[in-house]
Amino acid sequence: MILKGFEDLKRFLEKPKNIVIIGHRNPDGDAVGSTLALKHYLDKKGHAATVVMPNEYPDFLHWLPGSETVYRFDWQNKQSQKAISNSDIIFLLDFNTLHRVGYDMQNTLEKYPNDFAMIDHHQQPDDVTYMYSDTEICSTCQMVYQFIEMNNDLDLIDAAIATCLYTGIMTDTGSFRFRSTTSKTHRIIADLIDKGAENDRIHNNVYDANSYNRLLLLGKALSNLQILPTYKTAYITLTDEEKKRFDFQKGDTEGIVNYALSLKGIVFAAIFIEDSEQNLVKISFRSKGKFSVNQFARNHFEGGGHDNAAGGKSNVSLAETVTKFSGLLGQYQSELENSYEI
Repeated sequence: MILKGFEDLKRFLEKPKNIVIIGHRNPDGDAVGSTLALKHYLDKKGHAATVVMPNEYPDFLHWLPGSETVYRFDWQNKQSQKAISNSDIIFLLDFNTLHRVGYDMQNTLEKYPNDFAMIDHHQQPDDVTYMYSDTEICSTCQMVYQFIEMNNDLDLIDAAIATCLYTGIMTDTGSFRFRSTTSKTHRIIADLIDKGAENDRIHNNVYDANSYNRLLLLGKALSNLQILPTYKTAYITLTDEEKKRFDFQKGDTEGIVNYALSLKGIVFAAIFIEDSEQNLVKISFRSKGKFSVNQFARNHFEGGGHDNAAGGKSNVSLAETVTKFSGLLGQYQSELENSYEI
């Protein structure tokens, strides 16, 4: 764990401040939940907090309390830039390095004259003035809960904050099934339910709000599933044409890679998604056991994340990306064979 400048940050926040809170590009449940929860908390402390996201986030997260106040940097650029320029400090949540917000927003943040405060659980974070980093914690939402706890303010957690935090913890732990889910995580979840998080409603809003086309897209993705038994690996591909055929919306591919990982005997899974708008292939990696997809993504696909969940990208075609991926597996055969007892 890294806890840098915490007491100084507490003193800095003793008087009301204008604060901007930022999540990573293509924000997921943990990014949206943590930024909104922190906003609600800081507002209750007398600050004026604004959440700015680099781009759109999935429709199944738009019901979260405070979502209607979020600025999108790509779409509401004037409002976002004004909020950033008028802020006294910027909180960076659920990402470890500025390039995770995208090129345009990164340029803006690199010119920012004031301090950053980072709350994040990814490996190898950038150095900023104030930092709370812990790669052992399952989600940034759990870290925000513990940040509030460190400030002796758990009594300020209301139903809105609890709902946002519960959502991020639930989504980043795969509904509490990943190895990073600890007994402390469950104790925190229990407290959030006591404080007003409606667990059944949250689950339904996130996981039981599929469109017809999203299920058809899932079916197509699963029909593209390939298994490489020699390497205990499975992967899925999706082309732009396939996405368009099923009216792809932001968030429709969330969690699909986990179907590949759910196969008996598989310890390494990937999904490769063509994105002609950005002229790249987006990649998500998942693993079981000791095989580090964080290191694999860093070594070969300009990415990173956690040991068992990471992302990356490729600037060549989908077919070339898959060929590259498959060709790399021989280097890791021993690690894959010994990663996990099936």
